Amino acid sequence: MTSTLRALLTAALIAGATAALAASSSMPTQYEPDPALKTASMSELRARVSQACAIIQAKQQGVAESAVSQKCGCYAGRTMRALSADEVRAYRETGVFNDSAREKALAALDSCKLPRPRI
Repeated sequence: MTSTLRALLTAALIAGATAALAASSSMPTQYEPDPALKTASMSELRARVSQACAIIQAKQQGVAESAVSQKCGCYAGRTMRALSADEVRAYRETGVFNDSAREKALAALDSCKLPRPRI
């Protein structure tokens, strides 16, 4: 009887630990956007978007950042030109594109012949 109780308690502890780990993995991170975004010019924002694109695309494609820099310049320019004032404001505040801006960014990836990031 004691060994059965011990086995049940062990199973319960393992299940509890697994549930806690699963729950914590879906928790948002403590991301803080760069404060410089709030005062950056549009050309500085475009450069940041282009740089982020080059880093992500180079990793995704397994190439050097210089190999994708021209296409990422295309992407950044098209994306930033397409954003509304509200979308730019949201990007400045959060450091990420909101849903409507994300759609425009995906369209720019397609136009500039860059693969969409894997999620």
